[in-house]
Amino acid sequence: MTLADLRRACGALFIGLALTITAAAPSLAATVVTVNGEPISDMQVDQRLRLFRMEGNNTGRNGALEQLIDEAIQLQEAKRLGITVSNAQVDEAFLQISRNLSVSRDRLQQMLQQGGVSGTTLQDRLRAAIAWNAVVQSAVAPQVQISELELDQQAAGQIADFQNFDYILKEVVFVGGGGRSGQANQYRSSFAGCGSAVELSLAYNDVAVVDVGRRHATQLPDALAKELAGLNVGGITKPRATESGLSMLAVCEKVQAEDLTFVKGGLRDDAGGDATATEAEAYLARLRSQAKIIRE
Repeated sequence: MTLADLRRACGALFIGLALTITAAAPSLAATVVTVNGEPISDMQVDQRLRLFRMEGNNTGRNGALEQLIDEAIQLQEAKRLGITVSNAQVDEAFLQISRNLSVSRDRLQQMLQQGGVSGTTLQDRLRAAIAWNAVVQSAVAPQVQISELELDQQAAGQIADFQNFDYILKEVVFVGGGGRSGQANQYRSSFAGCGSAVELSLAYNDVAVVDVGRRHATQLPDALAKELAGLNVGGITKPRATESGLSMLAVCEKVQAEDLTFVKGGLRDDAGGDATATEAEAYLARLRSQAKIIRE
């Protein structure tokens, strides 16, 4: 297992979180900075720097110290808001990293020790990450406003012509797959509309006609939506292989209806995540500007 693997595993777990905390200062360690009266020791900085090196973080000792300062502020804010993080939550996050690396918990501890990093250093940072995420969700995310008008405009720009249709569909499935392609194509050439779909299927063995119901084009794979867009009511798609067998979709109703719901859902998630991340950075910057930071 390489150090790069550790970096990727940590990164996968920490996406969207500010990765920070202060560990308890050892009694014999020298204090290098206090944050609102809370000390950060040179040993903490050294441990964080070692963890940085394992992860490929090249911001150096100053980067380690600045992260620890942010950690202290974040955890203090979590405490002010009544947010606590249980040991079980930290243990589960630590275990998730080991799973990402496909190693045991004990092996992960050994990897850290080989890099000169105590197990508590990573656990402490996990505790801070979890706490800060809870702060963001409780104090920042509810304040983020997403413009529905902007979402509509963005979604409209992403809708292609073939996606501007709403359908009522039936699915005709020939059980048995590719060996029945001849029968499926024969059925297709004889198809005369949804009203006779079941009756026509009786001339074949192991054929199912299923009411799919209403579907908007944006709910369908692009290739299938493009084929359906070229069909009129009463048309049926070419056979395609599925887990059930050879499947064809019959068009029972078709209307032009630009539905932005499904496109907007993804855009809203993206916009909300970006806006929340930006606001969280600003929130932390405000806390830091108000903090009493004394460097020794």
